[in-house]
Amino acid sequence: MAESTTHRISLAAATAIVVASMVGTGVFTSLGFQIASIPSGFPVMLLWVVGGIVALCGALCYAELVSMMPRSGGEYHLLGRIYHPLAGFLAGWISITAGFSATMALMAMAFGKYTHGIWPAINETAAGITVIVALALLRMRGARFIERFHTGITVAKVLLIVAFVVGAWVFGKSNWSVLLPKAGDQSRVLSLDFASSLFYVMFAYSGWNGAAYVAGEMHNPKRNVPLALAMGTLIVMALYVALNAVFLTGGDWNAMRLQEDVGLIAAKNIFGITGGSVMGGLIAFGLLSTVNAMLWSGASTMRVIGHDVSALGWLNKTNRRGEPLGAVITLATLALVILCTGSFDALLKYIQALLELCAALAVGGVIWMRIKHPDMPRPFKVPLYPLPPLVFICTSVWMLYSLWKKQPQETLWGAATLLIGALIFLLSPKKTLTLNDEPSAAS
Repeated sequence: MAESTTHRISLAAATAIVVASMVGTGVFTSLGFQIASIPSGFPVMLLWVVGGIVALCGALCYAELVSMMPRSGGEYHLLGRIYHPLAGFLAGWISITAGFSATMALMAMAFGKYTHGIWPAINETAAGITVIVALALLRMRGARFIERFHTGITVAKVLLIVAFVVGAWVFGKSNWSVLLPKAGDQSRVLSLDFASSLFYVMFAYSGWNGAAYVAGEMHNPKRNVPLALAMGTLIVMALYVALNAVFLTGGDWNAMRLQEDVGLIAAKNIFGITGGSVMGGLIAFGLLSTVNAMLWSGASTMRVIGHDVSALGWLNKTNRRGEPLGAVITLATLALVILCTGSFDALLKYIQALLELCAALAVGGVIWMRIKHPDMPRPFKVPLYPLPPLVFICTSVWMLYSLWKKQPQETLWGAATLLIGALIFLLSPKKTLTLNDEPSAAS
């Protein structure tokens, strides 16, 4: 099947995929948009804490589902098995169009923005194109090479964030009073602006389900997928809270407002022009692992879709090393097209709305499967059930409602994407999985 491989992904590499999938564009770019609508430190910090808790709730729910049905494909596999093949295909279609390709484009935009901010002679778009093409070529080198490369740059990225935070606390002039609650914060937390700003935060946390996309390629997925999801999410939550505290206490709020390269702006304010440029360069380097994580997870998901849907069979084509040639070329091509045509803020809201819808349906599948199939083996069970799935679903509904009220255009883009996907599914001959199919980890 599409998932067969001669090399199995380790727990460390799977955790690195989760961490790298999350730590990227969102945390280094979104704060400027948050402080524009919520000009207060305490509710902004609360955004990142709430986002981490919601992401952990989602990760625990995915862990239960993937331990029951360990196959690569993420929501494509899960929604197809839980509800109906159409639901699975639409989730896969969203992964192709928004979840991976559009996210890669967004990250490449951020990479270009950071490199241009450090070296103005570099063209932002050209820098983003170079990153996508280079990583796509590296992906064809083979699973062992890409696992070592990916784990290495992910570890380097975590270390540079820790160095940034420690350096800012030691050498910077931090104004910690901006994080204290002040008059009006309660109404800000209960507002639609808070829910809308959660889109930026949840986009930064998106990737907490990264190991689910490569479950079929992992050693002992029933044990290691839950561990990778939980450990990766907790590591990132700690990094995000610390990093945003540094941005808020040491950065220039006026300069950061509505800007994408907030990390570079804050670094220059904390460390000076030279030191800030060095840190900005390290942040740009760190974005490479996030693009690579999207490429890795996306190619695995698209191969499964190509195997199951004959009209998209080219996605399952491999090179002589057995690497997903068709999926990587398709994913990189779509990302390049979006990179050259998209707007950062609108693209982010469009991506996160679709991803949030898919994730909420998958998390709801935990409740559905407990009711419909209570005797199905569950090597991992969500603790404190049903609280985690309810927290995730209610937060997702609140966010989607706020987007529909404040930015209906992005909602319409999402609806159009789903309609196109439904038409492709209905007009295509296909193979489908049923609940009785039990694809093995290596199937």
